Amino acid sequence: MIEGIRRIQDMMEREQYVTDRAVATTAFLAMELKKPVLIEGQAGVGKTEIAKVLATALDTELIRLQCYEGLDVNTALYEWNYPKQMLRIKMEEGSHRDVTQQESEIFSDQFLLKRPLLRAISNQEKAPVLLIDEVDRADEEFEAFLLEILSDFQVTIPELGTISAKFRPYVVLTSNRTRELSDALKRRCLYLWIDYPTFDKELRIVTRKVPGINERLARQIAMFMQAIRQVRLNKTPGVAETLDWAMAMMALHQEHLDPETVSETLGSFIKDRDDVAKLRGKPLDIMLSSMNGVEEEDLQAWIQSVTQRLEKEVATR
Repeated sequence: MIEGIRRIQDMMEREQYVTDRAVATTAFLAMELKKPVLIEGQAGVGKTEIAKVLATALDTELIRLQCYEGLDVNTALYEWNYPKQMLRIKMEEGSHRDVTQQESEIFSDQFLLKRPLLRAISNQEKAPVLLIDEVDRADEEFEAFLLEILSDFQVTIPELGTISAKFRPYVVLTSNRTRELSDALKRRCLYLWIDYPTFDKELRIVTRKVPGINERLARQIAMFMQAIRQVRLNKTPGVAETLDWAMAMMALHQEHLDPETVSETLGSFIKDRDDVAKLRGKPLDIMLSSMNGVEEEDLQAWIQSVTQRLEKEVATR
């Protein structure tokens, strides 16, 4: 089993996903136990990316269901192609064919629009990865419907009968915790919490995902993001924003952080007007002026010191 976990971790690393033992263990157990995985964490920390990486690594189809308020069963499961059915009925007018036979034809597989959940269940080639993204945005009624699907991986269509999964899909659910999910749903899943990365992990992510970035710039960006997340902001930047900023700095041919360029590129990683106003000017100077020469062993002390100074400055704004 230890070798299996290591293999999963190596597989994800080959797909450029910087992971750790906890993530690899959860992925391994999900495959072994055939259980869905519920991944929670702040926005932009790489929850959705896990499903994408697994699909690529396993060389299988990724089927994504993006959840939102008002999502209903028809949109997620199946619908009948009503215009195509009406066209067939029009074409059959005057043919004097048996009504029962006509009904069996227009309610056949060729008129069925398979939405993500049905596509995942009816896949006949190999087990796909089913990503149910931001499940916390869906209504509680839809969540209750998901319980039934995740329990048996089968669905009954009145006109066609019961369709069961030939290959049970690998299921990944993600949540940003905009609302609390039910205990019933959580019981059916393995649980994984992904937090903001440590400095070492974030530095690895930047150097892995932004080819050609120089070591000094990557280190400064990782240090900056570690400190900025300690400040009380309306929207704390995640790893996705870190990568956006790193690529923006590369596009500007920057080799290190300077106050002017950082101020001009705040929109790459700060996505709230009030947060931008808080950070411009002296707060940026506080961070950038003390960044040079900080050694690895002094990093946490630097973050704590600069955060205290930032909080005092931001509080006055």
